[in-house]
Amino acid sequence: MSGPGTGIETRVLRGDALEAALGDVARLRIEVFRAFPYLYDGDLAYEREYLQTYRDSENAILVGAFDGARLVGASTGTPMEEHAEDFGAAFAGQGIALNEIFYCAESVLLPAYRGFGVGHAFFDAREAHARALGRRYCTFCSVVRPEDHPLRPGDYRPLDGFWRKRGYEKVPGAIAQFRWKDLDQAEETDHPLQFWMRAL
Repeated sequence: MSGPGTGIETRVLRGDALEAALGDVARLRIEVFRAFPYLYDGDLAYEREYLQTYRDSENAILVGAFDGARLVGASTGTPMEEHAEDFGAAFAGQGIALNEIFYCAESVLLPAYRGFGVGHAFFDAREAHARALGRRYCTFCSVVRPEDHPLRPGDYRPLDGFWRKRGYEKVPGAIAQFRWKDLDQAEETDHPLQFWMRAL
């Protein structure tokens, strides 16, 4: 995909290209996730270990967004059962088996490249991959922050409208807890993550 006048190209990364991009993806995650609502105080060693999933899993996907040779965005996904330990409990009682779900793990894109359709391209690629694996649903989760959070920017706009246009809705009661260190905290704390889902 390339947008008119943007010079942005998205492509699925495999093999050597995926391996070569992992360091840049780790740095992108740390940079983008420092912003609200994540406020993630990232650690490069942790990121590199986390991203090995996308090298080692034959059913995972990593989509890169490039401005020339420079990686400016990335999006990932894996079969949901590969995250059963972290997120399986959030789907207990939903009546959907984890092996029917594809988990869209994250999309990170530098601010200057937003608004040119890259987010749609990321979802298009992951949903197509999920269908090819025979999955019936795609899901992702979003960080839940209070409206009056002290680090919430005045011009912050949640992405709920974009996600709904893609066909996603919140899954009632499907909330996971995940730990990380916020920028303004001394230690790791639990964070609620709301799942959104769509049928494919």
